[in-house]
Amino acid sequence: MAHPIKCQCGYIQGTVAALEQATRIRCYCKDCQAFAYFLGDAGTILDSNGGTDIVQTSPSNITFFQGTDRLACVRLTEKGMVRWYANCCRTPIGNTLPSQNFSFVGIVHNCLESSERQLNDFVGATGAQINTESAEGDPKPKSFGILPIIGRNILRMIKDRVNGNYKKNPFFVSETDEPISKPQILEEENYNAL
Repeated sequence: MAHPIKCQCGYIQGTVAALEQATRIRCYCKDCQAFAYFLGDAGTILDSNGGTDIVQTSPSNITFFQGTDRLACVRLTEKGMVRWYANCCRTPIGNTLPSQNFSFVGIVHNCLESSERQLNDFVGATGAQINTESAEGDPKPKSFGILPIIGRNILRMIKDRVNGNYKKNPFFVSETDEPISKPQILEEENYNAL
């Protein structure tokens, strides 16, 4: 069953399929926190400890019906992940690796229009909490589930590589392996300011 993806203003719309095969994590890394501040909406993206709820799946499960001309991306560092957002309303969409050859997307919960309970129903409970050393406040959340999540993502990437689905990636031009939008790369001082 496909689940809607939509930016806050509704310009970007699409679906993500096979959520029952996706994995769900909560990431507390400094980069996920910096991305939320870059978008200017940390209060709705981050939880009270600075974590981001992310649904990990194959990019081939995502279909955009409209608005790809408004998909923009940023790399917080020159070698960082490609972080996608709607430039019309600055809604976070997801995170990809810098090449379509690594078939991975982490969809940020804000574009899924789902409550915590609905995400539990569609995807399941959070399977991992990672980078908790960067969490805000005390006590810090406990880290768990990282190895099974890494294993599932590697298996998903291998499967997509074998069946050719890695080229069905709405964030990249398949012939050139370039992102559909040129990534903005933040200067170090801008990243540190976030």
